[in-house]
Amino acid sequence: MAEDQYDIAIVGAGIVGLAHALAAARAGLRAVVIDRDAQVNGASIRNFGFVTVTGQENGAPWRRARRSRDVWAEVAPQAGIPIEHTGLAMVAQRREALAVLEAFMATDMAEGCELLEGAAARARLGEVRPRDLAGALFSGIDLRVESRTAIPRLAAWLTECHNVTFRRGVAVNAVESARVTTSAGSIAAGTIIVCPGDDLATLFPDALARAGVTRCKLQMLRLADPGFRLPSAVMSDLGLVRYRGYAALPAAAALSARLEAEQGDHLANGVHLIVAQNADGSLIVGDSHHYAATPDPFGSSEVDALILDEFAAVFGLVPPVLERWTGTYASASGHSLVETPMDGVRLVVVTSGTGASTAFALAEEVIGGIINIQLGASV
Repeated sequence: MAEDQYDIAIVGAGIVGLAHALAAARAGLRAVVIDRDAQVNGASIRNFGFVTVTGQENGAPWRRARRSRDVWAEVAPQAGIPIEHTGLAMVAQRREALAVLEAFMATDMAEGCELLEGAAARARLGEVRPRDLAGALFSGIDLRVESRTAIPRLAAWLTECHNVTFRRGVAVNAVESARVTTSAGSIAAGTIIVCPGDDLATLFPDALARAGVTRCKLQMLRLADPGFRLPSAVMSDLGLVRYRGYAALPAAAALSARLEAEQGDHLANGVHLIVAQNADGSLIVGDSHHYAATPDPFGSSEVDALILDEFAAVFGLVPPVLERWTGTYASASGHSLVETPMDGVRLVVVTSGTGASTAFALAEEVIGGIINIQLGASV
């Protein structure tokens, strides 16, 4: 039986794989995406769908987030993906948090942001009514899609408009230069991109182990419609010591010390608050962070209570919980892992939990580098 042949084969149909498929198609390459699941099921849909620019680590992660946000804004209407809302309200509950935001506003990363204090901040927040409020940063740059529908629609659009082939329910058993061996036969491709997500054992486990990649488990909830519309996504003080764009600022040290004294259990469980709203009014709320090579699959009611405690501190009420779930993603120091384990093969893993926010730009870099190599070889 003759092998199927493509210019590029992409292993993994999460957002990182789809981003590479888009970049490849735009470069004129015939692409196939292979995934062991019948439908998207992993970290790419177990999240907020929040394309976060504000607060990303300074340097390459922030630049990638800015570019990826622009790609989302471009492709979403073409693919029939609604933008649920735009912007971010970063609520400063403490004076130390306000100091972090003031320091942030002095950086280049604050483009498109506005910092308000006291009554002006409270008026802009509307129905978001923190018990304590020193001020709030408002950004109009960030945006949100509903991951559960956006990722499938993005894949369908790639097929319909960019001729990307998908092979679902197909396990990849081995990868070598110019060939992928699968449970449904082999596929030949000039370039192979392996985007394994948090599968750390099947393909190139030694490379992943050398990079110190492990798994992060998170807990999230969906709450009932509170009866009002959010002005944007909402975050709080806990996010200021977790997102590197804020946490790396010297001013964050005082906030970190105060949070350790007042909310030590939240920090110990990696809890910070992100709240985003769906078109039906329900709220996506999270999350927590626990690290292990194989995290247990069980959600903790104590951790959920910590998340909802922070929600109540910012919103003043807690609507009924409609859903609870856990998710896992690949985690290591730094934004991402990009390696060449063999000729014509790239291993690409976003290790910072920011796939939705940065994958489009990272994929453009990877595909651009491959094309430049190919062009150099043909000269």
